[in-house]
Amino acid sequence: MKHYDVIIVGTGQATGTILPELLKQKLSVATVEADRVGGTCVNWGCTPTKTLVASARAAHVATRGEEFGVVIPEKSVDFSRVMERVNGIRNSATSGFRSWLEKETDFYHGVARFVDDRTVEIDRTRITGNTIVIHTGARSRKPDVPGIDAVPWLDNQGLLDLTERPRHLLIVGGSYIGMEFGQAFRRLGSEVTIFEKGERIIFREDPEFSTTAQRILEKEGITFNLNTDIKSVEHGPDGITVSYEQQGKIRKASGSHILFAVGRLPNSDALNLEAAGVETDDRGLIRVDDHCRTSRPHIYAVGDVNGKGAFTHTSVHDGQVFLAHYFQRKERRISDRIPTYAMFIDPPLARVGITAAEAERRGLDYLAGRMGMSAVGRAREKAETEGLMKVIVEKTTEKILGAAVFGVGGDEIIGMIALAMQADLPYSKLQETVIPHPTVAELVPWIFNNLE
Repeated sequence: MKHYDVIIVGTGQATGTILPELLKQKLSVATVEADRVGGTCVNWGCTPTKTLVASARAAHVATRGEEFGVVIPEKSVDFSRVMERVNGIRNSATSGFRSWLEKETDFYHGVARFVDDRTVEIDRTRITGNTIVIHTGARSRKPDVPGIDAVPWLDNQGLLDLTERPRHLLIVGGSYIGMEFGQAFRRLGSEVTIFEKGERIIFREDPEFSTTAQRILEKEGITFNLNTDIKSVEHGPDGITVSYEQQGKIRKASGSHILFAVGRLPNSDALNLEAAGVETDDRGLIRVDDHCRTSRPHIYAVGDVNGKGAFTHTSVHDGQVFLAHYFQRKERRISDRIPTYAMFIDPPLARVGITAAEAERRGLDYLAGRMGMSAVGRAREKAETEGLMKVIVEKTTEKILGAAVFGVGGDEIIGMIALAMQADLPYSKLQETVIPHPTVAELVPWIFNNLE
């Protein structure tokens, strides 16, 4: 058996964070991947979906050309070219990542299983390591719906493999994946109907953001069915039919394709973790401490599989936490990071910290300030005035507790507020900051004038 200083099982974005430093220190490294190199982000998540969203935005802007005095005689979408672009970008990213791993590490392609806490087996080849990093990510949850096995249902991975545009896309799940795909395919010409079990979409946000997002998407022609309970699905000659209960009545809706965006499961079940003595919770998430160590201190788990974050940027941060602990440098901890994320509908919704609802639950003495995007000159110039900005601050300390920017440029602007929060700056420091005009960001300090 070959022995390594470090074995990395899974090649998501934390691997790209960890590996350069290990190689710089001349350590021997094995990398293992059961599927496509790069993890969810490169293959089925950020890279392809945001490429798709970009094409959808181009189509949308083309339809609005006359508002800007630009007349485009023919407005049509070539779906095959859209997907060709999506696949070209993700495939090049994957192949480049794999070539790097094959050059710089001993790369094993196959499913890894623990034999004991130091030994990993890949297709009957066994290797050992002083340190093992588990970075196997997560996958879509199979819906528990009668009739599902007879229906060609899609998850985010399957949707990206389509070669023909759906005539009518049914989406079960009113959260981030459902919203992003729903708007993108609507803009590319599909009819879209979204079913949500709760009383509002994106339920983790404050209600005003849910209401605003629904209004924006409805204006683009998306149909929402809220408070629905999916009873069954069936596949017939005319497509897919969903039976659902709403307000005590059984209703039906039909479409050509159906996407289920109803949660994800950690890829921990195939690892034979019991043999290594690695503990998981009842959902299969690997238990880790603040330094990403599992119940076996020389085995770490980073990324989605540990349940401490479900984003590329949290996986990358896990990698940084691992490096700090592994090399005994300045301490970094999972608990030090402030939650931040974005939903890439158009306009994007970006958030950092806690919501007003969470501040209420915690019993905090807080103030909130808000501003509609219609008050932002840059947004008016671009004719993109949908959305709002909101900040939450602690009343006595002026500490920023959270913020959301739902509007043009929000996905970039949120980083400025995240930096202020990470540096523990009072909001008054943002008010003192000079920001270029004309931008959306220049209005952020002025929101704090509206605190109440």
